[in-house]
Amino acid sequence: MASLRTPEPAATLQRPPAEIQHAGQLAKLKAQDGANPRPPGWALSLKAARSFILGDAALGITPKIVAPVASIERMLVTLATGRGLMLVGEPGTAKSLLSELLAAAISGTSTLTIQGGASITEDQIKYGWNYALLINEGPSPRALVPAPLYQGMQQGQVVRFEEITRAPLEVQDCLLGMLSDRVMAVPELSGEHGMLYAREGFNIIATANTRDRGVNEMSAALKRRFDFETVFPILDFERELALVQESSTRLLAQSGIPKTVPQPVLELLVTTFRDLRGAAEKKGGSPGSDGAMDRLTAVMSTAEAVNVAHAVGVRAWFLEQREGSPQDLVDCIAGTVVKDNADDRAKLRRYFEQKAAKREGVHWRAYYEARHRLP
Repeated sequence: MASLRTPEPAATLQRPPAEIQHAGQLAKLKAQDGANPRPPGWALSLKAARSFILGDAALGITPKIVAPVASIERMLVTLATGRGLMLVGEPGTAKSLLSELLAAAISGTSTLTIQGGASITEDQIKYGWNYALLINEGPSPRALVPAPLYQGMQQGQVVRFEEITRAPLEVQDCLLGMLSDRVMAVPELSGEHGMLYAREGFNIIATANTRDRGVNEMSAALKRRFDFETVFPILDFERELALVQESSTRLLAQSGIPKTVPQPVLELLVTTFRDLRGAAEKKGGSPGSDGAMDRLTAVMSTAEAVNVAHAVGVRAWFLEQREGSPQDLVDCIAGTVVKDNADDRAKLRRYFEQKAAKREGVHWRAYYEARHRLP
């Protein structure tokens, strides 16, 4: 059996998992959760799990994601019924973060994760073998190396399958038995070790982004075993701005930067992203939006906006020890928007000429005048 490592302090980790980053809040919720009924195998009740994800000011629990209450409640109910949960949506809509928060609230751990991809195999999902022991002893429980799905069933914990539609169809369909009968056959072993029955608390949360639709379309049989929940981009400008500000401030602090990105620069960033993904056409469009703009093929998500804000702060501080400026934003946004599509480069330039040039304010003027920095 593999030895368990003591978790490293959160301060030494680049990106600690939710159960480490929010350990104090999880402990507080668990201590105050005694009177609430919990589904079998769950670390928290549905009410406490909802408070962990969406926040509870009365308990001092901070919100960790922007999502409708009804949507989070549906997800929790789905997982409590034992059905798998499939989160779908545009790239960058925090599907992975949401699956991590759900797993941390339900199981106390979010690290039983499978990352979908063209090269993934069943061994990486279910179990493999220690070949030295296998050769010496033959198939035995001691030689078996459990993968995330095996561990989740054995320990009664939630397993996360990220980007499931990037995995080959035959690999996806190996989940059918686990979702239907809650059992995994291990034909190499005999007797009681030949069948692994899932303990209470086991379930699967999968994610898939809509841009991958058709890459490896899920079978109808597998779809029937999941409840689907669509995760939408944030519609409200103020809420998206607040999220970008909070997340970028945390990332800059982790990078050892004492400065935050000024509010006006963040407003430029969020407005640009919303305009270029077509949010101006929808309810909750950006202040000052004046009609539709060409949509880009690049991902203009809130998560990407946070990354750009972080890059702005890093560029300004480590190069010149100052706050981020509109000029820094132009430099940093170009790398996100302009990837391998020449049309996106032209659309970004048109955005500056048709939109940024017409908006009022000192920062908008500085933003427009820095357009020569675009590649």
